[in-house]
Amino acid sequence: MKGTEKRMAEYLHPGVYTEEYDSGPVPMQGVSTSTAGFIGLAERGPVIGAPQFVTSFADYKRTYGGYLSDTKYGDARFLPYAVEQFFLNGGSRAFIMRVAPDDAKASTGSLGSLQITAANPGEWADRVVVTAVPASKARTQVYSADGADLTVKSPDGFNPGDVVELYDGKTKAYATVKSVIDKTVTLDAPPTIDVTDKAMVSQKYMRTMEITVTVKLDDTVETFTEVNLNPFSNNYIGVRSEKSDLVRFTVKTEGSAPAAAPPKENKDAKDNKDGKDKDSKDAKPQPQPAPAAGNGPKTPFSQVGGNGDSVSVTLSGGSEGSVGNVTADVYIGADNGPGKRTGLQAFIENNNVSIMAIPGVTDQTVQSTLIAFCENRASCFAVLDIPIDKKKVDEIATFRDAYDSTYAAIYHPWLEMLDPLLKRTTYFPPSGAMVGIYARVDTDRGVHKAPANETVSGCTGLSCNFNDAEQDILNPIGVNLIRAFTGRGIRVWGARTLSSNGLWKYINVRRLFIYVEQSIKTNTNWVVFEPNTEVLWTRVIGTIESFLATCWRDGALAGTSPDQAFFVECGPTTMTQDDIDNGRLICNIGIAPVKPAEFVIFRITQKTATS
Repeated sequence: MKGTEKRMAEYLHPGVYTEEYDSGPVPMQGVSTSTAGFIGLAERGPVIGAPQFVTSFADYKRTYGGYLSDTKYGDARFLPYAVEQFFLNGGSRAFIMRVAPDDAKASTGSLGSLQITAANPGEWADRVVVTAVPASKARTQVYSADGADLTVKSPDGFNPGDVVELYDGKTKAYATVKSVIDKTVTLDAPPTIDVTDKAMVSQKYMRTMEITVTVKLDDTVETFTEVNLNPFSNNYIGVRSEKSDLVRFTVKTEGSAPAAAPPKENKDAKDNKDGKDKDSKDAKPQPQPAPAAGNGPKTPFSQVGGNGDSVSVTLSGGSEGSVGNVTADVYIGADNGPGKRTGLQAFIENNNVSIMAIPGVTDQTVQSTLIAFCENRASCFAVLDIPIDKKKVDEIATFRDAYDSTYAAIYHPWLEMLDPLLKRTTYFPPSGAMVGIYARVDTDRGVHKAPANETVSGCTGLSCNFNDAEQDILNPIGVNLIRAFTGRGIRVWGARTLSSNGLWKYINVRRLFIYVEQSIKTNTNWVVFEPNTEVLWTRVIGTIESFLATCWRDGALAGTSPDQAFFVECGPTTMTQDDIDNGRLICNIGIAPVKPAEFVIFRITQKTATS
């Protein structure tokens, strides 16, 4: 029960009754602030739909492949490196959205009538090998036959649309199952051979004909056991493989397809190995009569060109597209509705991400769109990069001046790190490592701690070094520098947002408010539709005060007491009767965030010794 309303029990006999009701504050749990979202080009992986969740760089590689070469991808190659640096610097959870140029192509191949297309574009699928072998999911003895109706020992595993093999001990024939009722299996035509036998042990049988398809990419193997090529079958390969990470299957229907499927024009006569339709390629298609069981439909294995133990094909024709000249719209993506969004727009469906980056992409259209996305969501924070070639203070300041937001921060210079692909060090954008440092600080200290004065793991140098005088200019305008200090390593030496509003100039202040706002929003859904009375107001106040008191004890709020750290108001001072009549509950909350000690000043004076 919610509120203090008691359950309306029925008191129908004398006795003692117990009743439960809730009257105190509802416990609140803070939301996560360290889940990252990355967007960029990858070797493989889905480019449409929801971003994929990864918990390690090895996890990333299983879905999106490995490192990208400088010669082929240029400045668009940084996603895998940024994800690796994120986990190296303390990150633990990330959502990845791959993008690809519009002219990228998926690899294809075919096994007879089975058409195979890679699950997503790229040259990666040119290494995919698809193999089919004959299989059978069910076999039974036929007790009697009445025309096309066969009474069988066990109908388990037989479904409408299945192609079956009939064997009388010497001859084989094929048919298609039309229906299965109790122990009666009805075929599309009466058998032309006698397969009935009531003996305890019989060589005669009826069995289903399927194929088992194996898809292999390097060490990754997917197996689809006992599938059918009939779209009307319960084990149709096109449906069974919908969740495959590697391929998609479709079946090209030929004139000799099972009668259960509607007759269609023969569009690929060259794949018809019996040659019957080769001379009728241009003829008007005619409805196909149901074949007799003696020369019935092709088996799935024969439809994929099988005439031995197995048949296989290697996909080909995949293309990365113009990866060296990716336009801004590729990263921004398109909102084509649920399950069909691309690029940045795919994160519309994601409510878990709290830090976002498009590593190495310094196109200001893309960066501005990312900032706007975070501002509109009001639940995530953008981390931006500056072009590596901008080393002069005035160039950096000019680039930074394009933005004014409390939901973004920008970092420079680029980091020197090992490139495992080149087997030497090279420079990478700092956003990937910085998002990892955000996550590390959130976990170790809390979101209220500024993500600064932190070492950058894996970093051996910087693309350029800045001195104190240069930082005197860049720090006040919100450019966070990464600097090398003798004996202290390479450290993040800035903690400012891109805002011109002094109230929101620190990253930890903005992210603390995101944390508090989203925690309250997530944990107060129980209030909706409750009676808007003083009882509810009291519970809401108690719930939020308990949560903020925990924040204060954790050091996230300033003040020597809770009264100095926050206030919560809900009642006649925050709502009018019109608000209540229109279903509005209004609660005013104020918090005093802690500010970082950005400038540490020790004032020293001379003290004269006295007796």
